[in-house]
Amino acid sequence: MMINPARRIALVTAMLTLGVVPPAMAGPTAATVTVTGGALSISVPTDAGNLGSRANTVSGGVISGPLGQVQVNDARSAAAGSGWVASVISTAFTPSSGPTIGAAAVGYTAGTVAKVGTATFTANDPGDLTGTVAAVTATGITGDNSATWNPTINVAIAGGKAAGVYSGTITHSVS
Repeated sequence: MMINPARRIALVTAMLTLGVVPPAMAGPTAATVTVTGGALSISVPTDAGNLGSRANTVSGGVISGPLGQVQVNDARSAAAGSGWVASVISTAFTPSSGPTIGAAAVGYTAGTVAKVGTATFTANDPGDLTGTVAAVTATGITGDNSATWNPTINVAIAGGKAAGVYSGTITHSVS
């Protein structure tokens, strides 16, 4: 249907008179979102309980037991190729009375490291927890990652140690 120009002007005038206005178009609007780097964190069990027991002997031996799940989460959006180190240290294992079992007799075996993300994870398995030592390291990181392991704590018991319960504290950190 063709509308002659005079009728078209009358129709537009009527629309404007009645308050009907054709929709207006706006230009595009730019928008952004920002994702900030997260944190590097470590979680550990609060209490490992009894790692094991053995009969006292003249020659001594080793008591080994699982510590519980240790997990490092790295959401820093770190630069490609960077890394982190999960460290561990132990106090002496002390009985209610008598000589202690020094931290030099406490060893750490990380075991299997379950990983998420792109990195090379290495279990360092330190045999002496007297000072802060590397337990698990991550190198060659690309983006966010995590690692989880359940370490075994090995306590060397010297021959002739007094019978009793020996308690110690194992502390983890990550940097």
